[in-house]
Amino acid sequence: MTRSNSILQAGTRDIGGGAEQVMMDLHAEYLRRGVDSWVAVGEKHSDSSRVLQIPNDAARSSWARALSSASGRTASSPGRLRMAVARSLLFLSEPVRYAKVLSGMEDFDFPASGDILDLPPSRPDVVHLHNLHGGYFDIRVLPALTQQVPTVLTLHDAWLIAGHCAHPFDCPRWRTGCGQCPDRDMYVPIRRDRSAVNWRTKRDAVRRSRVALSTESRWLMDMVRESGILPDGADSRVIPNGVDTAVFAPGDKAAARAELGLPSDSEIVLFIGRGLKTNPFKDYHTLLDALPVIARARGEKVLLAALGGGPPADLSSLEAVAEVVHVPFASDHGHVARYLRAADVYVHAARAENLPLAIIEAMACGTPVVASRVGGVPELVEDGSTGLLVPPGDPHALADAVTSLLADKALRSAYSEAGIARVQERFTLSLQADAYLTWYEELWLLHAGAH
Repeated sequence: MTRSNSILQAGTRDIGGGAEQVMMDLHAEYLRRGVDSWVAVGEKHSDSSRVLQIPNDAARSSWARALSSASGRTASSPGRLRMAVARSLLFLSEPVRYAKVLSGMEDFDFPASGDILDLPPSRPDVVHLHNLHGGYFDIRVLPALTQQVPTVLTLHDAWLIAGHCAHPFDCPRWRTGCGQCPDRDMYVPIRRDRSAVNWRTKRDAVRRSRVALSTESRWLMDMVRESGILPDGADSRVIPNGVDTAVFAPGDKAAARAELGLPSDSEIVLFIGRGLKTNPFKDYHTLLDALPVIARARGEKVLLAALGGGPPADLSSLEAVAEVVHVPFASDHGHVARYLRAADVYVHAARAENLPLAIIEAMACGTPVVASRVGGVPELVEDGSTGLLVPPGDPHALADAVTSLLADKALRSAYSEAGIARVQERFTLSLQADAYLTWYEELWLLHAGAH
């Protein structure tokens, strides 16, 4: 695209998990290249003038705003009665909206969704949407939006093809329209089983639109195509995530440990994941169960550094075999890269994944990887070449893989070199941005020709 073209990305928030990081990394790369790039979010946390708040609350009625505000003030004080009153006020603020939610329908009532083209100073030439769940976007405006401007939608999980959940695990019902949901509490949770209605709402919105759809992994694209959600002739592409290899790069391990206050003579295992303690898609507890097995095999205590959340309630059973250091979630890439350089092995235990940035970051830093064989992870980690893959939920297999790497410095070095080469070849931010910018231009030219 030429420098005069403008791109508007939209997502849940500007600081958060993997989907947010992908969006903001692309935004930074576009700006670096001189592209007129903007971001619209449901929740703004940064002070960037190019990140724009989607004014959903301001677009609601004065009645809804007043009662919602009163509900928030009431809920801020403790007490069961106050909470009951707060819920009642919230329901009264928009009774039709919350009646739908209570009936089990997903919340699509975000009235400023259709106005995001008016947020930047000038109308964007291309819109790039990221994950439409997260309480900021009404998927029902997708047909109208895609008529006005070329629109790309990147799926970071399987929510779009399911009745509510971000990952269906082994449930096959997304293939046939959901209904009879086996787990209503899975993120994104619903109150009652209206999963079939939600599935049809999303399917209808996509099939009536002109959206171009991307996924980060072939695994997820296969699911999308099997779901039948794409209209005939829809443009769809697999564009892998990439990382900034100027930041995520090999470095001095001893210096990284000294800077972080980590011991110089310990073997360090690292795990990264936002909300590790409660995240249903990570598998932190399997890693914790593996620590005693690793310690027995190595004949010494294991040091686990866990980035992204507080510890479980009780780690006393591990005190004799492991030291667990918990580090709060950090959005600073340089800080994360230092931990990766300091580690001997990066472990990514998970129950469900798409194409996790943390694994790419580890490989880019030259840290050998042990990961669960789920989702798109095998597209990153070539088992026995750039790292090791293990069955999900198996602490003994995980322990054996970690132990084998800790015991073999030459093997760690081989995986390190192979991982760096693989990232440079396929998973850099520059390559990811190239792919999207080329696609944007193709879509813009097609749209301009059609109008």
